[in-house]
Amino acid sequence: MADITDTSRDDNPLRPSTVMTAPEVRAWFVREVLPLEADLMQYLHHNWRNQSDIADLRQDVYVRVLEGAKREIPERARQFVFTTARNLLVDRVRRERIVPFDAVADADALGLEMDVPGPERTMLARDELRRLQTALDRLPERPRQAVVMRRVEGLTGREIAARMGISEAAVSKHIDAGIRALANLLYGEPADQRRRR
Repeated sequence: MADITDTSRDDNPLRPSTVMTAPEVRAWFVREVLPLEADLMQYLHHNWRNQSDIADLRQDVYVRVLEGAKREIPERARQFVFTTARNLLVDRVRRERIVPFDAVADADALGLEMDVPGPERTMLARDELRRLQTALDRLPERPRQAVVMRRVEGLTGREIAARMGISEAAVSKHIDAGIRALANLLYGEPADQRRRR
Protein backbone atom coordinates (compact mmCIF):
# COMPACT_ATOMS: atom_id res chain seq x y z
CA MET A 1 0.00 0.00 0.00
CA ALA A 2 1.40 3.40 -0.99
CA ASP A 3 2.05 6.09 1.60
CA ILE A 4 -0.36 8.96 0.87
CA THR A 5 2.19 11.53 2.09
CA ASP A 6 4.65 10.48 -0.61
CA THR A 7 4.81 13.53 -2.88
CA SER A 8 7.04 11.87 -5.44
CA ARG A 9 4.05 10.27 -7.18
CA ASP A 10 2.05 12.44 -9.59
CA ASP A 11 -1.23 10.74 -8.67
CA ASN A 12 -1.01 11.84 -5.03
CA PRO A 13 -4.35 13.55 -4.23
CA LEU A 14 -2.70 15.63 -1.47
CA ARG A 15 -0.27 17.31 -3.88
CA PRO A 16 -1.81 20.65 -4.93
CA SER A 17 -2.28 20.90 -8.66
CA THR A 18 -0.89 24.47 -8.73
CA VAL A 19 2.49 23.49 -7.27
CA MET A 20 5.02 23.24 -10.05
CA THR A 21 8.61 22.16 -10.20
CA ALA A 22 11.39 24.70 -10.61
CA PRO A 23 11.87 23.84 -14.32
CA GLU A 24 8.12 24.27 -14.89
CA VAL A 25 8.15 27.66 -13.13
CA ARG A 26 11.16 28.75 -15.22
CA ALA A 27 9.40 27.64 -18.42
CA TRP A 28 6.25 29.57 -17.39
CA PHE A 29 8.39 32.64 -16.65
CA VAL A 30 10.11 32.51 -20.05
CA ARG A 31 6.84 31.84 -21.87
CA GLU A 32 4.52 34.28 -20.03
CA VAL A 33 6.59 36.95 -18.25
CA LEU A 34 9.64 37.74 -20.37
CA PRO A 35 7.52 38.75 -23.40
CA LEU A 36 6.06 41.51 -21.17
CA GLU A 37 9.47 43.10 -20.57
CA ALA A 38 9.06 45.99 -23.03
CA ASP A 39 5.70 46.94 -21.51
CA LEU A 40 7.10 46.55 -18.00
CA MET A 41 10.06 48.80 -18.79
CA GLN A 42 7.73 51.41 -20.27
CA TYR A 43 5.58 51.26 -17.12
CA LEU A 44 8.63 51.65 -14.87
CA HIS A 45 10.03 54.55 -16.94
CA HIS A 46 6.65 56.29 -16.81
CA ASN A 47 6.15 55.84 -13.06
CA TRP A 48 9.67 56.27 -11.63
CA ARG A 49 11.71 59.33 -12.50
CA ASN A 50 15.08 58.14 -11.21
CA GLN A 51 16.03 56.35 -14.41
CA SER A 52 19.16 54.84 -12.88
CA ASP A 53 16.88 52.66 -10.70
CA ILE A 54 14.88 51.15 -13.58
CA ALA A 55 17.06 48.06 -14.26
CA ASP A 56 17.13 47.24 -10.53
CA LEU A 57 13.37 47.71 -10.28
CA ARG A 58 12.83 45.33 -13.20
CA GLN A 59 15.00 42.70 -11.51
CA ASP A 60 13.14 43.16 -8.22
CA VAL A 61 9.82 42.70 -10.04
CA TYR A 62 11.13 39.50 -11.63
CA VAL A 63 12.31 38.16 -8.26
CA ARG A 64 8.91 38.85 -6.69
CA VAL A 65 7.07 37.31 -9.62
CA LEU A 66 9.20 34.16 -9.46
CA GLU A 67 8.75 33.87 -5.70
CA GLY A 68 4.99 34.21 -6.10
CA ALA A 69 4.91 31.70 -8.97
CA LYS A 70 6.75 29.12 -6.85
CA ARG A 71 3.78 29.16 -4.48
CA GLU A 72 1.12 29.32 -7.19
CA ILE A 73 1.18 30.10 -10.90
CA PRO A 74 -1.15 33.05 -11.51
CA GLU A 75 -3.90 32.66 -14.05
CA ARG A 76 -3.22 36.08 -15.60
CA ALA A 77 0.51 36.65 -15.91
CA ARG A 78 0.25 40.22 -17.23
CA GLN A 79 -1.98 41.38 -14.40
CA PHE A 80 0.26 39.65 -11.86
CA VAL A 81 3.43 41.26 -13.25
CA PHE A 82 2.01 44.78 -13.31
CA THR A 83 0.38 44.47 -9.89
CA THR A 84 3.73 43.28 -8.57
CA ALA A 85 5.49 46.24 -10.22
CA ARG A 86 2.97 48.70 -8.76
CA ASN A 87 3.35 47.21 -5.28
CA LEU A 88 7.13 47.36 -5.55
CA LEU A 89 7.03 51.06 -6.45
CA VAL A 90 4.64 51.77 -3.59
CA ASP A 91 6.97 49.90 -1.20
CA ARG A 92 9.96 51.89 -2.47
CA VAL A 93 8.17 55.20 -1.92
CA ARG A 94 7.08 54.22 1.57
CA ARG A 95 10.55 52.95 2.48
CA GLU A 96 12.25 56.20 1.55
CA ARG A 97 12.76 58.49 4.54
CA ILE A 98 12.79 61.56 2.36
CA VAL A 99 11.14 61.33 -1.02
CA PRO A 100 12.68 63.74 -3.53
CA PHE A 101 10.14 65.90 -5.29
CA ASP A 102 10.91 64.24 -8.63
CA ALA A 103 11.17 60.60 -7.46
CA VAL A 104 7.66 59.60 -8.40
CA ALA A 105 6.18 60.76 -11.67
CA ASP A 106 2.53 60.05 -10.97
CA ALA A 107 1.48 59.09 -7.45
CA ASP A 108 -2.10 58.53 -8.65
CA ALA A 109 -0.88 55.90 -11.12
CA LEU A 110 0.76 54.08 -8.23
CA GLY A 111 -2.48 54.08 -6.28
CA LEU A 112 -0.90 55.53 -3.15
CA GLU A 113 -3.31 56.25 -0.38
CA MET A 114 -2.58 59.78 0.67
CA ASP A 115 -3.84 61.96 3.41
CA VAL A 116 -5.53 64.59 1.27
CA PRO A 117 -5.26 67.93 3.03
CA GLY A 118 -8.09 70.40 3.02
CA PRO A 119 -7.95 73.50 0.80
CA GLU A 120 -6.70 75.73 3.62
CA ARG A 121 -3.85 73.37 4.50
CA THR A 122 -2.96 72.99 0.82
CA MET A 123 -2.82 76.77 0.40
CA LEU A 124 -0.60 77.17 3.47
CA ALA A 125 1.73 74.41 2.29
CA ARG A 126 2.03 76.02 -1.15
CA ASP A 127 2.79 79.38 0.44
CA GLU A 128 5.50 77.76 2.58
CA LEU A 129 7.03 76.11 -0.48
CA ARG A 130 7.01 79.41 -2.37
CA ARG A 131 8.67 81.17 0.57
CA LEU A 132 11.29 78.44 0.80
CA GLN A 133 11.98 78.54 -2.95
CA THR A 134 12.25 82.34 -2.84
CA ALA A 135 14.65 82.14 0.11
CA LEU A 136 16.74 79.46 -1.63
CA ASP A 137 16.90 81.61 -4.77
CA ARG A 138 18.25 84.51 -2.69
CA LEU A 139 21.17 82.51 -1.29
CA PRO A 140 24.64 82.88 -2.80
CA GLU A 141 25.30 80.14 -5.38
CA ARG A 142 27.74 77.90 -3.45
CA PRO A 143 25.76 77.79 -0.15
CA ARG A 144 22.55 77.22 -2.14
CA GLN A 145 24.13 74.30 -4.03
CA ALA A 146 25.47 72.75 -0.82
CA VAL A 147 22.15 73.09 1.03
CA VAL A 148 20.13 71.63 -1.85
CA MET A 149 22.51 68.70 -2.28
CA ARG A 150 22.48 67.95 1.45
CA ARG A 151 18.88 68.65 2.46
CA VAL A 152 16.98 67.89 -0.73
CA GLU A 153 19.12 65.28 -2.49
CA GLY A 154 20.37 63.72 0.76
CA LEU A 155 24.03 63.56 -0.29
CA THR A 156 26.84 63.16 2.24
CA GLY A 157 29.49 65.80 2.83
CA ARG A 158 32.00 63.68 0.92
CA GLU A 159 29.66 63.34 -2.08
CA ILE A 160 28.95 67.08 -2.11
CA ALA A 161 32.65 67.86 -1.88
CA ALA A 162 33.34 65.61 -4.87
CA ARG A 163 30.57 67.22 -6.93
CA MET A 164 31.54 70.77 -6.06
CA GLY A 165 35.30 70.14 -6.25
CA ILE A 166 35.97 71.50 -2.75
CA SER A 167 36.95 70.08 0.64
CA GLU A 168 34.47 68.61 3.10
CA ALA A 169 35.32 71.44 5.51
CA ALA A 170 34.35 73.97 2.84
CA VAL A 171 31.12 72.05 2.22
CA SER A 172 30.32 72.23 5.93
CA LYS A 173 30.94 75.99 5.95
CA HIS A 174 28.70 76.49 2.90
CA ILE A 175 25.92 74.40 4.46
CA ASP A 176 26.15 76.27 7.78
CA ALA A 177 26.13 79.65 6.03
CA GLY A 178 23.24 78.58 3.81
CA ILE A 179 21.12 77.25 6.68
CA ARG A 180 21.74 80.40 8.77
CA ALA A 181 20.84 82.62 5.82
CA LEU A 182 17.70 80.56 5.11
CA ALA A 183 16.62 80.73 8.75
CA ASN A 184 17.17 84.47 8.73
CA LEU A 185 15.29 84.91 5.46
CA LEU A 186 12.39 82.73 6.56
CA TYR A 187 12.09 83.50 10.26
CA GLY A 188 14.21 86.57 10.94
CA GLU A 189 13.14 90.17 11.03
CA PRO A 190 12.33 91.80 7.71
CA ALA A 191 15.37 93.50 6.18
CA ASP A 192 13.82 97.00 6.45
CA GLN A 193 13.36 96.58 10.23
CA ARG A 194 16.99 95.43 10.68
CA ARG A 195 18.23 98.51 8.79
CA ARG A 196 16.24 100.89 11.07
CA ARG A 197 18.12 99.69 14.19
